Amino acid sequence: MKAQYIDEASKTIPEQQLLINMVSRRVRQLNAGSRPLIEVEPGTGLADIALQEIAQGKIIIAQDLAVAI
Repeated sequence: MKAQYIDEASKTIPEQQLLINMVSRRVRQLNAGSRPLIEVEPGTGLADIALQEIAQGKIIIAQDLAVAI
């Protein structure tokens, strides 16, 4: 994971444990075949994709769940 992506996502979700849970859930979704919600360069790690999606507001919290919009 790139520190830059962590910093950007932390501005959107300042609570560290919640951010970790969101990234973890999204990585599982991507591993299961979900498409990224952002434009990604080849070779980008799944955690980096998840962090970028969070930072760009593509994933929000709804009733204690991370939901892709």
